[in-house]
Parts: sequence; structure tokens; C-alpha cells
Amino acid sequence: MKILHTSDWHLGQSFMGKSRQEEHQSFLTWMIETIENQSIDTLIVAGDIFDTATPPNYALELYYNFLTKLSFTCKNIIITAGNHDSIATLKAPKQLLKALNIHVVASGDESENEVIGIYSDDTLEGIVCAIPFLRDYVVRQSASAQTINDKEYSLTQGIKKHYESVYKDALKLANDKNIPIIATGHLTTVGSKTSESEREIYIGGTLDIDSDFLGKYFNYVALGHLHINQKVGCEHVRYSGSPIPLSFSEFSSQKKVNIVEFKNKTMSVTELDIPLYRPLLVLRGDVTSILKELEDVEDKRTWIEVHLSDENPFHANQVIREKAEELELTLLAVKIDKTEKALHAEDFDIISLDELNPIDVFERRLEKDALEDEAFVKELVTNFKKIVNEVQNS
Repeated sequence: MKILHTSDWHLGQSFMGKSRQEEHQSFLTWMIETIENQSIDTLIVAGDIFDTATPPNYALELYYNFLTKLSFTCKNIIITAGNHDSIATLKAPKQLLKALNIHVVASGDESENEVIGIYSDDTLEGIVCAIPFLRDYVVRQSASAQTINDKEYSLTQGIKKHYESVYKDALKLANDKNIPIIATGHLTTVGSKTSESEREIYIGGTLDIDSDFLGKYFNYVALGHLHINQKVGCEHVRYSGSPIPLSFSEFSSQKKVNIVEFKNKTMSVTELDIPLYRPLLVLRGDVTSILKELEDVEDKRTWIEVHLSDENPFHANQVIREKAEELELTLLAVKIDKTEKALHAEDFDIISLDELNPIDVFERRLEKDALEDEAFVKELVTNFKKIVNEVQNS
């Protein structure tokens, strides 16, 4: 059994006002070719297929075209929802996709079967516990919990019990056969590495779930939500990461998918590099050094962010933008670094709201108020995160 594990496509993402359609199309085309060339029989997508609950039409078209083409070459396709995905959007074509042997698990509630058998010529070769992002209402253990800590503890226990329950159902299907049991998940585990672009999920963003818990039940755990490809604690608990850099901070890490091969229960994992379609470039310095570096950019598809430290930042900003236009380069943002030379410009930091999530905006607003009570500030941020979580998951 040969599995390709991927996640966090974020189809439909608008990055600082720019569409990622070309990059996603390039990735999906590469995926179809890779699955065929690598003789992959099972594709697992571990959440965040779309960037928002209401993806643009072109993103839906990319998704359905990909699945239609892939259904001819890949025997088993398993898709689980992430925190960005709309349950209704993923569920709508569920029965139609099932006819193509494409399994979609959107919520993990009682109406969905999360135990999926992987068959070859009617022989059961493996089992996937297709567990999506688990919303609070699915796994809530106690309606009486009042404090944030109580709710986080209750949520953690509920998620753990959900995994244990689905694993028990998988054991029934396995019926003592020596076959691997794989799980999916969309969450942040203890000890994992994050980047700037992931939205915190769950209440306060904290879950006491680690690789020891997940690893003791399953032969491989295909995780999503974090955008860096990584293993967590042990060889068989892994994030695939996002297929394209979703922020400038992610560009330094090579994007990958995980190819997981089982011979009985013996597992091997290959991290396969994804070809880069569009470079993201961060330039830092004064106007002279920035202009020189712009001249050196060869790939015209590059998107550029400038961090400017200059004695006359406003004039420098104008000169840099004119130069980028002359070179037919795409300059997405110019930020004024708050160095000693540019302190007079501190109230004019050039930044796009597309770079900030709601929590960033809230924390920046609190910084301006300069509140002295740290405990009060922490409580405000925690409560705001709870509100954002409820809005995003409603």
C-alpha cells in the first residue's frame, strides 16, 4: 500500500490582494503526474482544502477538476476538513464523489463514517481513520465547564476519546488481520513547529495532545494545520505542510508531500520536494542596497516584500516602487523598519491588512493602548481568540 499525504492547500487564498490560482494549478497538475509516476493507490488530504468557508468559483473548479482527473488513476482518495473549510461546502457533493471512490469526512459527527477500508482486488490492505478538524460541539465533554482552562481540558479529553473510539471501530473492521491502521488529524500537537501563517484553532489555541498519544494507536498519523513539513516526536506522526508558501516567512522551507509505503506493517516515509512555481523574496536594507537587489531578480514571477531602513523612507519608498515597475517586478509591500534612522516614520509603517489576521490587529490595538496590567491583557487576548474561534467555526 502506497499513500501520498498532503494538506493545507488553501485553494482560493488571496495573498496581499494577489490570487494564488496559477501556483495551485501548477501544484495540482504536478500532483496528478506524481501520483501516476509513483504508483500511489491512496491519497490523503488532511484538511484546509480551501482558504475560506466561501471559496471563489475558480477554487471550486480547481478542486473538482483535480478530483475528476485523479479518480482515473488513484484507487482511494480520502479528504478530511480543516478549520478553514466549510462543512456544508465539503458535504454538498459527498454522495456524488463517493461514486468515484472519493471519501469526504467533513465534521466527524455521528452521521459520518470515519473508518475507511483500503482495498485491492477485494482484499483489505489497510484502514484509514479519517478524522477531520473536530469542532467543539462534536467532542464537548461537559456543558458545565466555565473557565477557559476547563474548556480547553474538556476539549482535549473529548478529542482523545474521539480518536480512541474511532480506533476501536477500525479494529473491528481489521478483524485481527495484520494490516496498518492510519489516522488523520487537523490540529496543533505538543512539540510541533509553527510558522506565521497558521490561524490558531480551538479555544486559546492550546491542546495537550502529543505524538505519544497518537503514535501508540496508529501505524501512521497524517496531520494537517501546520504549514511546515515535519515529524513530531516519532517517525510515524507527521505533518505534510502546505504545498506552496502561504507567507513570506514560509519561503525558506522546502515544500513537500509525504509518500508512505507499507509492506504489512513495516513503514517507510519519503519526503518528496514540490517544485516551486513562484518565489517569494524579502529584501532588507537602505534604498541603495534594495535597488541593487531588485536589479538581480531574474524570475519575473517573484513576489517581493521590502523592509526599508533609510534616512528618508518616504522618498526611498517611492523610488523603490518606481524601480520595481520599471523592471516589471511585483512588489507586494514596503515596510518601514523602526531603526534609529527611521524613528520619525514610526507612525507611517506601510503594511497591508491582508498580511494580518484578526488576532494580529487586536494585539496591535492593545499595544497602542499600552495597558500595564499584563494579566488583564492576557485575558483580553484569550477571550478575543475564543470569539474569533467561534466565528470561524460557526
